[in-house]
Order: sequence, then C-alpha cells, then structure tokens
Amino acid sequence: MSAQTLLATPQIQVGGTIPAHDVKELAPDASSTLVLKGRNIIVGVPGAYTGTCHAQVPQYLDAYDEFKAKGVNEIYVVAVNDAFVTKAWKENLAPKGSNVHFIADDKAAFAGSLGLLFDGTPVFGGPRSKRYVIVTDDDKVASLDIEADPGKITVTAAKAILSKL
Repeated sequence: MSAQTLLATPQIQVGGTIPAHDVKELAPDASSTLVLKGRNIIVGVPGAYTGTCHAQVPQYLDAYDEFKAKGVNEIYVVAVNDAFVTKAWKENLAPKGSNVHFIADDKAAFAGSLGLLFDGTPVFGGPRSKRYVIVTDDDKVASLDIEADPGKITVTAAKAILSKL
C-alpha cells in the first residue's frame, strides 16, 4: 500500500478486529505473523530513540510484572522503524533482557492497517505511528487510547493503562 492509502485508512474502533500481519522482531529478514491470544497490550510509538518514546517505553518494561498480574499475556511495542533499530533500542532499554516484544513496523503497514498513522514527514521523513495503546482480547480491540499530541504521555502511560485493567 502507498503511504497516502495507509494515511487514509479509517481508524480501528473498540470491538474491531486487528488484522493478521507479518511483523519483524529479531531480524530484518525474519518475519512472523503476529498472533494475539488472550489479553495483550500493544504500545504504538512514532519512533525508537525519540525523546518521548524513550521516556514512555521504560514504563512498560518496569511494570511488566504488574501487567502480568492483571492477566496480560504479552506486551508489544510497535515502532515504525526497521528491525535493526528496534532490536538495538530494546537492548539499550533492557540490557539484561525483557519479555516485552519490540516489533519493527518497517513499512508502517501494521499501524496503517489500524488507521493509526499520522504524516510525520516534517520531523521523521514519512508516515509514523500515532502514540497509542490497544488492549486486546485475542484479536479484538478491548480498549484504545490515543494521545492527541504524540509528544505527550498521558492516556498511554503504563500506570493509566494498568488502572483500566
């Protein structure tokens, strides 16, 4: 899909189905289908290493056990970056490892299919993911929180999401 088509996709709503997508986590040439079973958290961020994203994601790493205690199966951080960058970002943020998955949405196809892109061309050179958090029940959207300003962390903060579970 073209960037214009992805930017024009209607935004997913609570109750909507998250389409199956091939994603990259461990290497740029190794994709696998994202299969959502049980309750999951998907944290969409505009880009690895950006100031706000670099402040937001550690909240989820630090609260991993709290999310698990509330019945969360998996936490996925999805960034419109390549797999080299998302893997390095995870290693930077969690040098001792983490069970949180860092997913490379290198073509913005995942965020685009959910209607959760914005035109980040002035800052990022192309479309980027909105800052959002989806709580899923299997592949259904149980809740969706989107920051009105992608430079802020309010409704997508880990503590805000934990309080809703």
